[in-house]
Order: sequence, then structure tokens, then C-alpha cells
Amino acid sequence: MTREQKKKLFILMINMFITIGSFGIVIPILPAYLASINQGGTAAGLMIAIFACAQLIFSPVAGKWADQYGRRKMIIYGLILMTASMFIFYGFNSIWVLYFSRVIGGIGAALLVPAIFAYVADITTIDQRAKGNSYVSAAMSLGVVVGPGIGGFLAELGLKMPFLISALVSLVAVLFSIIVLKESRTVEQTAAMAINDEEPMVKKMIRSVKMPYFIPLIITLVMSFGLMSYESVLGLFVDNQFNATPKDIAIMITTTGIISVIVQLFIVDRLVTRFGEGAILNIFIAIAAAGFFLSLFASSYALFFGVTLLIFLATSILRPVLNTLISKMAGNEQGFAMGMNNMYMSIGNVLGPTIAGMLYDVNIVYPFILGLAFLLVTLSTTIVWQKRSLDKKTKVKLQGS
Repeated sequence: MTREQKKKLFILMINMFITIGSFGIVIPILPAYLASINQGGTAAGLMIAIFACAQLIFSPVAGKWADQYGRRKMIIYGLILMTASMFIFYGFNSIWVLYFSRVIGGIGAALLVPAIFAYVADITTIDQRAKGNSYVSAAMSLGVVVGPGIGGFLAELGLKMPFLISALVSLVAVLFSIIVLKESRTVEQTAAMAINDEEPMVKKMIRSVKMPYFIPLIITLVMSFGLMSYESVLGLFVDNQFNATPKDIAIMITTTGIISVIVQLFIVDRLVTRFGEGAILNIFIAIAAAGFFLSLFASSYALFFGVTLLIFLATSILRPVLNTLISKMAGNEQGFAMGMNNMYMSIGNVLGPTIAGMLYDVNIVYPFILGLAFLLVTLSTTIVWQKRSLDKKTKVKLQGS
């Protein structure tokens, strides 16, 4: 990559890190804060679901806007909305106002995430895209690790202090982007996209089923579903089975996050270069499935810790590879494709915790069995899809010769 490419990518990484990290700051104190305003588990679950639903609904539209009006505008507007969400969270105690703040935050994330990955596609070549997506994904993973740690420290200064710091840090990201971030496309390119993109949004969403990257979108949904299912019951499971302390759970989450950052920064690009996206998908979907299977038989905290590392390792590789594969297939519709990617991911984020929580109450291993079943079906679908794609390419070559 050139120095200019690295500079732009670094700016995107900072934005992603600040965004995810500022939200992560509030995670450790959210249960205690909700208890302080006489709210409990239902409110905590709705906080996640409302954010994911808003992100789900607006992601396709946001992706289209990123194509029509430019990546920079959507990134800045997304950051502004997420900042407003955190200031509302700091300033009010009414649960209904807090729910409203989560709607605003979800819309902000819907604007931000597709635009960032579309920006990466604009400034990288096809060969560089896996590395660019890996770097941005690593910034997300680092935010997940660092944010909660800072939040736990700030909570000692008062329950609402993490909300204020989160809002201020997010505001810094807004100002930083306004000053430093440049648009990744020319005015002519953006204007041409706006003129040519007159197809109604509903038709585009229906058309996504026939798009070449539909199967990667489904894999994104299943991966998000499985990962969020796993994460949502992880603490409850290790507490129930192994009497794990909050410190044990925190160590597990932090360690898996650090592993994800290292893998995304230094390993993903090399794996893709050597084996290609298709082979990587097959291998690491299988590894994730193996992790879910082994979780059914882990007899100690240490063994379950190892299985968790395996699952997070697989998903940390799958996420940037899927982004890269979808980007390569999207052509000129980078913003829309990334918006659809975000939408399918949000579907998994909504359904995963909801269904896993219900199943956990029936039997604590049912969420892992469901995740395993989904991954095995996805692996079979992926193999068949790749074979058909290869057969089509072979047929086209034969016809051409």
C-alpha cells in the first residue's frame, strides 16, 4: 500500500476503534445502572435488541446513501448520531428516553459501518482489500477489548461517568473526521451513482437474493447468529457449570478479543493470499462448528476457555474474509452491498440472543446445539455454492474457447 492509502486506512481504524470502544465503555456498568433506576434483565435485553433492530432497518438505506451522497458524509453523520445517543444516555434516567437513545445509536451505526467498509473498497485494489478489511475489523475487535476495561475503571468515579466519557470520546471522533477525513470518490463519481441509482429500495432488497454475494450474506447472518447466541449465554453457562467468577468471565472475553486483534492484523491477509476466500470460508466454518460441538463436552472451565478461543479465532477470520468477498462481488454498488451485509449481520444479532436466551431456559446446552446445526447447514451450502460457481466459470471458458 502507498503512504496515502495507509494514512486513510489509519483514519478509518481510529474512527472504528473510537466508535466501538466508546460504546464498550458502558457495558460493565449497564446492569448496575439499570438496577439503580429499578430496571432489570428485560431492559438490558431490550437495550441490545432495540439497537440491533434500528441498525437492521436502516442499514440497506444507509448503504444506498453511501453510494449516492458519499462515504465521508455518512461516516460523519453516523458518528454524530452515536454521539447524540451517548449524551442522551448520560443526561436522562427515564427508561423510555434511554430506549429512544438506542434507536438513535442504531441508526448511527447503520450509517457508519457500511460507509467505512465501502471507503476501504474505494482506496484499495482487489488484492489489497482483505488486508484493508482485516485492519478495520481489528480496530473493531480492539475497541471491544479496550472499551469495557476503561468502563470498569471509570465506574469507580460514579455510575454515570462512563456515559459522559463515552459521549466526549465519540465527539472527538466527529471533530477528527470533519477535519481529517477526505471523501474517497470524486464529485463526478458520486453524482453519477446518484443519477444511475433510481431503483426502489424494496426491489433492491428483494434483488439481493439473486445477487452473486447472496450466499456470503447468508453466511454473515449465520455467523452473527451463532456468535451472538454463544456470547449471550456464555457468562450464564460458565457460572452455572463451572462456578466461574466475573473476573474469570472478563479474562475469557478479554483474551479472545486480543487473539482476534492479532489474527486480523497479521494472519488473515496471508491466509487469503495463500488459500483464497473460498477455501478459508470452508475451513473456518468447519472449525467454528467443531468449537460448538466440543463445547457440549467441555468438562472444566479451562477446556471451555480453549473451545471459546477456537470459536472466536474462527469468527475473527471469517468476518473480514466475508467483507472482502462481498466487496469483490459488488462492483460499483459497494455502499449498498456493505449496507446489505450490515443488515444481514443485524438480523443475526437480533435473533441470536433472543432465541438463545429462550433455549437456555429450557436446557443450557440447546443454544450450542442450535448453533452447531446452523453452521453445518451453512458449510454444506457454501461447498455447493462454490462448486456451482466453479462449474459456471468452467462453462464460460469452454464456450469462449
